Amino acid sequence: MATGSASAETQRLRRGALGLVDIAAATMANIGPAMSFFFGFAFLAATAGVASPLTILVAGIAIALLGNTLAQFCRALPSTGGFITYIGKSFGPTSAVTTALVAVIGYIIAMSSIIAISGGFLSIAIQRYAHITVPWGVLTVVLTGLAVVVMIRGVAISTKVAGAFFAFEMLVLVVVSVAVIIHHAGHLSLTPFEPSHISNGLAGLAPGFPLAIYLFIGWENSAALAEETDDPRRNVPRAIFLSIAIMVVSYLLFAYATVTGFGYDVGKLSQADVPFISVADGTLGVLAFFAYLAGLTSTLGALIAGVNSQARLLFNSGREGLLLRWMGRVDPVRRTPVNATITFVVVSMLIPGGWALGHVIGGTTGHLSAITFFAESGTMGTIPVLVVYLFTNLALPVYYRRHRPEEFSVVRHGVLPAVGAIVIIVPLYYLAKSGQAAPYSWYPWASLALVAVSAIYAMVLVRRDPGVADRIGSILADDAEPATPVAQGDPI
Repeated sequence: MATGSASAETQRLRRGALGLVDIAAATMANIGPAMSFFFGFAFLAATAGVASPLTILVAGIAIALLGNTLAQFCRALPSTGGFITYIGKSFGPTSAVTTALVAVIGYIIAMSSIIAISGGFLSIAIQRYAHITVPWGVLTVVLTGLAVVVMIRGVAISTKVAGAFFAFEMLVLVVVSVAVIIHHAGHLSLTPFEPSHISNGLAGLAPGFPLAIYLFIGWENSAALAEETDDPRRNVPRAIFLSIAIMVVSYLLFAYATVTGFGYDVGKLSQADVPFISVADGTLGVLAFFAYLAGLTSTLGALIAGVNSQARLLFNSGREGLLLRWMGRVDPVRRTPVNATITFVVVSMLIPGGWALGHVIGGTTGHLSAITFFAESGTMGTIPVLVVYLFTNLALPVYYRRHRPEEFSVVRHGVLPAVGAIVIIVPLYYLAKSGQAAPYSWYPWASLALVAVSAIYAMVLVRRDPGVADRIGSILADDAEPATPVAQGDPI
């Protein structure tokens, strides 16, 4: 078995490389508003009806509740381990190792959808404007390779690139939305914000709720960047709430412009491949071109920002000995987690191939489109991530009661995380309920199997290596020195 002789200090990420604006921009780039809205809003509108913007508003409030949980943990435990550290410090080492596997695998599956859609969206744009068919798989490999080169050069460089992509997509989305609203100024109304226009009344909010929550996935990005952030206990919570607030307002604008552009006809809207681009094209042709560019920069920004954040969970798990310690090594010059980043991306890129084979073997189709894969793998990856969100909410009051009783607040550390946990149960229920078509009907069972296997691995590892309990969360972002060295050897 391989051994690791370096101390934890030699595997530190570069401190102070990022500021508040950097991590907030990276968080919103990870959300990828153009990408998420382009491919998610048609389904949301078909489910929730004309007043689907209200579903987005409710989802934004739910995400803000989760934001409170993450912010409270970040103030106490600014760790690259994020959810893994929080749950482990609250419920013990077995829960930490279980969370590490569940979170990392969930994020890898979800990231594979973003990696695929980056090439898929570029393929669609090339076909439309150049009338040339280029396989989306080829484009995906090229774009992902370029993104990895940017990421391993340094977190400051890659974060600024992702931020620039985000700034461009937001500029385009806002300009197009305002242009659409002005174009339809003669028949504007508040119909999209009236609860009576939600399908099946207020009860209709629930079926579309998982789709609305999915629009915000990536909101937690800044927590994993804590070690590289200046004043992380202050800036990470601020970035969390700032990002959520901007995304809620932005999505409401985009949603209102889209339903207005379709004349409040949800039937027509839900039949469009990408409703926002259809509306842009109907308003002014050149706007559609820029909307395509925004979609491309959005996928690339989400890819870079998402891998930057999520690969750091893998890195920290390796550094603390929860997973293979080879993952917990950094480039000695750039201080980037190269091993974890490359592993994360390579596994994410292999998933579409296996997924396509499953479609062929299952007789579903002989061809897997990037859009189909985006919807399917994105849904599958979301379920484990939501489970982690749920247990993080449950962990907050336990942690503060056990480790910081003098700071415990009934509202911040009790009521709000309890409500946040209840809110997360709603999308989990709709994603797991029976009666769904394959492959969606398989996802709850696959997620349950993932949790079970992860828990077994965790119990075996903790039994063989009791010291793992002391290493969880032992390296905080603003520590002068690491609390403990990295243990020798590899887990299991």
